[in-house]
Amino acid sequence: MFRVLVVDDDSALRLTVSSAFLERHYEVEVACDGEEALNKVMSSKFDLVLLDVNMPRMSGLIALKHIKAYDNSIIVLMLTAYSNVKDAVDAVRQGAYNYLEKPIKSDDLVALVDRALKAHSFVKAVSLSAPAMVNAGENKGLIGSSTEMKRIFTLIDKLARVDTSVLVRGESGTGKELVAKAIHMNGPRKDERFVAINCSAIPEALIESEFFGHEKGAFTGADGRKIGKFQYADGGTLFLDEIGDISPSLQVKLLRALQEQKFTPVGANREVEVNVRIIAATNRNLEEMIKRGEFREDLFYRLNVLPLFLPPLRERKSDVLSLVEHFLEKFNGTYGNKIIGVSEEARELLMKYNWPGNIRELENVMEHAFVIESGTMISPAALPDSIRGLSRSVGKSAVASDNNGHSQADDRATPAFAINLENLDFQSQKEEFEKHFIISALKVFNGKINQTALHANIPKKTLLRKLEKYGLTAKDYQDEDA
Repeated sequence: MFRVLVVDDDSALRLTVSSAFLERHYEVEVACDGEEALNKVMSSKFDLVLLDVNMPRMSGLIALKHIKAYDNSIIVLMLTAYSNVKDAVDAVRQGAYNYLEKPIKSDDLVALVDRALKAHSFVKAVSLSAPAMVNAGENKGLIGSSTEMKRIFTLIDKLARVDTSVLVRGESGTGKELVAKAIHMNGPRKDERFVAINCSAIPEALIESEFFGHEKGAFTGADGRKIGKFQYADGGTLFLDEIGDISPSLQVKLLRALQEQKFTPVGANREVEVNVRIIAATNRNLEEMIKRGEFREDLFYRLNVLPLFLPPLRERKSDVLSLVEHFLEKFNGTYGNKIIGVSEEARELLMKYNWPGNIRELENVMEHAFVIESGTMISPAALPDSIRGLSRSVGKSAVASDNNGHSQADDRATPAFAINLENLDFQSQKEEFEKHFIISALKVFNGKINQTALHANIPKKTLLRKLEKYGLTAKDYQDEDA
């Protein structure tokens, strides 16, 4: 039986929707705001959450973020009384299955929920917020053919053969959880549970209970006994994501659990013995935290028996298009679209971008494109402004070559803006920055007045007046080959 949580501050809507689900023989619970919903998700198991956007205490979008961070397998449908494309994009980027406007018809909602729940097994297997998984190859689907990824594949194979702790390190969005799953699925515990905890997504007051469980009455709201993730993962692998975010007091209890493979649930006077493999991950500098007294050195060495560093996407650009192809296939299946590819210009932009958010950002960009694109090929217009803005500033080098192959500075290169310490007059510094900004914008949009005014959010008349003021000519910033 599917379990559904209905979250809305409108009691009449909660009753109507709950009645429709009960007729389908779903098990239904309700919550009146995002904070109550998050507490229920963390204390019980749900297959689907129907979540209103606008609610007191905690909005639906914030609740969505916390729910997906806590358990990414939960299907989330968003409800709103207002038609708002930005909210729709934000919701799907954070992992919502779909976005519905009020008022809603019960039959239409139930039909959509039926389709969503049919995808439940797929969503449990493939994280919507983590990098890509496929079912081919020896490494359980890690995507990439770069030298860096081949090194990771080799390390995963070696780590899977042993049963000691692993610390996976790398920037946010590089695929640390996926690597942990690959180690688990290639090792002797592959038939047992893989249990993940995002340590930064759980309130500090609840994280000890989440780790070790609690007894009934152990604290306010503990209405019954709860099994913690350590016990739930017994025999399998426990993945502790963002391990650098746990408090010093919990670090002590975690160290004991790792050393002795036993712990005491909150409010209990009994010990529980377990047999779990620990894989931890962090994007933080634990060595610096140790120096500041924020992370225990003995816990670090207990976790860091076998370290693995994941390279950022900018250091393995040759894998970008392989990941793009994977996300095309994935989102075509998720949204029912028929997008067959990415245009050459869009591919060029994706390859030139530096991806500070790594693979997670690439996935979000592709999902954004699926929401925006109305054609069969993803075009530059469907990409976020942060990527489209690189069409000139990154695409064209500020260095040219003379006939002998020697580099020469392009006299149209954008000047670097810096504060003149000998002249701290506010007005003159403001004008210098304004001039620098206009030149940069003209270069990005190839000297085209209309596009520069539109995308830089400058009224056309104002832009023309500023060009005259600073003695600038738009055609000086046009590329002849554009």
